[in-house]
Amino acid sequence: MSPPVRLQVKALPNAGRDEVVGWHAGALKVRARAPALEGRANAALAEFLADHLGLPRRNVTLVSGEKSRQKSFVITGLDEAELRRRLPAA
Repeated sequence: MSPPVRLQVKALPNAGRDEVVGWHAGALKVRARAPALEGRANAALAEFLADHLGLPRRNVTLVSGEKSRQKSFVITGLDEAELRRRLPAA
């Protein structure tokens, strides 16, 4: 089993659709339709990342940035190389 990978995300809540925009300053920029209210955008981002990476939701955990646009997720079940392969090029 591979060690957990930390993924830095710049969240853009209240977007027209959920989508990965690309990489910016070492963080994955992601648009989320959910509003930044009561953790809804955080839950939606974790769900979206899990779906996008082909992982169960339980493998994507928010570890910092709960009330910030700069967030850090821990991803389990993939190594760093596989995670990068499943995301758009930097």
